Amino acid sequence: MKVEGGCYCGQVRYEAELQPLLKLQCHCRECQYITGGGPNFTMGVPKDGFRYTKGAPKSFTRDDLEIAVTRQFCGNCGTHLATVTPRRPEMVLLKVGSLDDPAVFEGPQAAIFTIDMQPFHMIRDGLPSFERRPG
Repeated sequence: MKVEGGCYCGQVRYEAELQPLLKLQCHCRECQYITGGGPNFTMGVPKDGFRYTKGAPKSFTRDDLEIAVTRQFCGNCGTHLATVTPRRPEMVLLKVGSLDDPAVFEGPQAAIFTIDMQPFHMIRDGLPSFERRPG
């Protein structure tokens, strides 16, 4: 199934083949910055089934980390669209809020980096949770 998404202002659009490799709820401190304080809901899709169809995102990679991710976002409105990581070069991590229909996410398979979660973050009962990245 093909999904489409993009930024808030509409300048950047993408499409992806929806074959989720993983679906996560990330509580790391970096994701809290990106979301404005909450966990980040993300879905890993195959890189070869993902492409930008309108505009081009800006990218940001921290230079103080040994293995840093690259975050892709709209340079106009700032919407975080996707992340690529050297740990999983075969996939793109789509930000669920940027999907035209976020309901296709259907919820996370796990919560990660709970070591950084805030008292107001919630994890649904029974969801596998990990202090950091699972093995």
